[in-house]
Amino acid sequence: MRALVYTQPHEVQLQQRAMPSATIGEVVLQIEAVGICGSDLHAWHGHDPRRKPGLVLGHEFVGRIVESQAPGFELGMRFTGNPLITCGTCEYCVQGRNNLCANRTMVGMTRPGAYAEYMSIPAASLVAMPQDLSSRSAALTEPAATAWHAVNLTLRTLARPLHECRVLVIGGGAIGMLLALLLRHLGVARLTLAELNPLRREAVAAHAGCVALDPRTEPLSESSFDVVFDAVGAKATRVQALAAIKPGGTIMHVGLQDWASEIDMRKLTLAEITLLGTYTYTTADLRATVDALARGVFGDLSWVEERPLDEGQQAFLDLDQGRCAAAKVILRP
Repeated sequence: MRALVYTQPHEVQLQQRAMPSATIGEVVLQIEAVGICGSDLHAWHGHDPRRKPGLVLGHEFVGRIVESQAPGFELGMRFTGNPLITCGTCEYCVQGRNNLCANRTMVGMTRPGAYAEYMSIPAASLVAMPQDLSSRSAALTEPAATAWHAVNLTLRTLARPLHECRVLVIGGGAIGMLLALLLRHLGVARLTLAELNPLRREAVAAHAGCVALDPRTEPLSESSFDVVFDAVGAKATRVQALAAIKPGGTIMHVGLQDWASEIDMRKLTLAEITLLGTYTYTTADLRATVDALARGVFGDLSWVEERPLDEGQQAFLDLDQGRCAAAKVILRP
């Protein structure tokens, strides 16, 4: 089969790989569509020691079963899935917080991912979806569930309803765009998104219907937002988030571009700021997101760009160099 393989920093190559097979409890999917995630781009840069050259990346997928060693999972059925392979028995899994599973592994990290014509995966990780759901929508389940999970965690901290809040999203990539679309659906009228790339600002303004600005030329007002979602997670954006948040507000830290930086702990403390972190999604979030996508909660997804798998390297280059207006590129094997 053909697979897009991470060979060295700044390079993925189309190669021939052996067909995967299903062991007991697993299925083999014929991949219909798979998204390029920011974490895949991070690995492509050589910045993720967990993802080593020789690996097939890709974990935002939809596919059709072509081999099954799991009862009830029949040939021809279509699924998206949870790329986190969880144990089901640790304290977090038992609590329903399987995104924090102490023994988790991951598709496209510890086992071959979905940048290929076929991929094996435990049937327990599959997420049911309407069989007529478009492959574009289904492949957006994973990133959309990340936005869904982040918003749900944030709602628990607010003193007033979300639709009353003035909200800032930092970053107009896929997670930022999906956050903006979800927040608008939830009734947030005073929504601002900060993004450096002018192509993405135009896309966000057109599809999410919110203010999209360049913080370099239109500085964010200090202490003016009730809620801030940092969908970048860089040192500079953490500083921006803490400067922009109002006393008593909530910052949801979603992105993780930089692993560490100084923040203004004095403001955090004296202004009673709630600072939250979020990691991916639970299986319940994935199921809820499939339903939301099927109901059109995230819009028509016309901002998503699709390319064939053999254009994968060019897609990574275009995303890296800011030449792509689309916040999400989907590859089709």
